[in-house]
Amino acid sequence: MSTFRTPQAVSLPPEIVERAAAFADAVTSTVNYRDSNQTVERKIRDDHFVSKLGEEAVRLVFEKRNCVIEGPDYAIYAGKGKSWAADLKINNIEVAVKTQRRSAAQRYGLSWTFQDSPQRRDPILDMPEAWVCLVVYEDLKEGNECLVYPPRKIKQLIFEAPRLSKLIGKKQAVYLETLQKHGIFK
Repeated sequence: MSTFRTPQAVSLPPEIVERAAAFADAVTSTVNYRDSNQTVERKIRDDHFVSKLGEEAVRLVFEKRNCVIEGPDYAIYAGKGKSWAADLKINNIEVAVKTQRRSAAQRYGLSWTFQDSPQRRDPILDMPEAWVCLVVYEDLKEGNECLVYPPRKIKQLIFEAPRLSKLIGKKQAVYLETLQKHGIFK
């Protein structure tokens, strides 16, 4: 995979932001996150919106590197049609994308969460060779900018309990400060 060593800033054009918002509006009523104690519709919608922005940011970064990209997927799937498929394929390599708002990072530390509850576990946690891109949506700045960190394999990440106590036992978190402390990111 064509990659990079430092985080890449990318500005998202308005049409991408609008498409992500329309997707988030459409998908919100089709999901059930009660097992994660998440029932606030506005939060569920925002999570989908921010996730799609991150996927688009990763796509743009790799397109600039002349990679062949499949995704993001904007289809709305019902019930059992939903999957844990990779968010993107970059040169035929599956890549997951995790995105966090900068404003959320101010409260909990810059981190990305992975579902890990008895009811629902992200399969990527059991795939040490799987690739993931970590993204920050810079919502505290004007415009729609994202910061895309270089892709890493799951086995390179360091998982911790979430700092938000209600997520413990339901999610695992990856904190930027821990990754930097261990030299995984500069």
